[in-house]
Amino acid sequence: MAPTAPAVAHAVVGIIGGMGPEATVELMRRVIARTPATDDVDHVHMLVESNPKIPSRIAHLLEGSGVDPTPELVRIARNLEAGGASLLAMPCNTAHAYAPAIRAAISIPLLDMVELAAARVLATSTGTGTRVGLLASTAVHRLRLYEDAFARLCARDGGRPPDVVAPEDQDAVMDLIRAVKRGDGGDAAQARFRALAAGLAAQSDLILVACTELSVLASDRNRPAGIPVVDALDELCERILAPSA
Repeated sequence: MAPTAPAVAHAVVGIIGGMGPEATVELMRRVIARTPATDDVDHVHMLVESNPKIPSRIAHLLEGSGVDPTPELVRIARNLEAGGASLLAMPCNTAHAYAPAIRAAISIPLLDMVELAAARVLATSTGTGTRVGLLASTAVHRLRLYEDAFARLCARDGGRPPDVVAPEDQDAVMDLIRAVKRGDGGDAAQARFRALAAGLAAQSDLILVACTELSVLASDRNRPAGIPVVDALDELCERILAPSA
């Protein structure tokens, strides 16, 4: 019997992972779950380096005392390219601060999860004056990764960037991110996520989940009702599943 040809031609996707490990596995799980497949051959070919030893992005970006993770991120990207990847994905919003350096070191595309999510927010938003509640690491907030992405997209396409609303208790958000990193994503963590999301929803028109540790907790049942929710990890997943050119 002749081998079955894949129904859809996908890129070979290299995943710069380990930031954190649970988020990397969650991206892979979503890609597999959302692939229309009748057999193995229909699934996406993923090359994964999940390296939790990558130096802390928070320590380097915010504290100014941590080791620069750029060399390790570049090493992983080059290894994945050499291994046959034709497209790279990095399931960590904060690490996108290093995306320009990674792109400069490789000859294949690195998907921009921040820009993909920002574009989805703009496509979903209610118009001028939209308030986007941003659930993200403190580094993402301070570096204004999403504010800058909104500004770039709006400058290109016209319109006013949405207003970004931060949670009232960002320390509680960081505590929850750390909980997932240490493997604590159970009922108590999910309840804390629901409470944080509900509090932010009261001040916002749309919620953007922009930390992949929080994406692990952001199942449909944990999302606030009556308000759109955009999850950056979902947007990365959907782009990975797009047919290759």
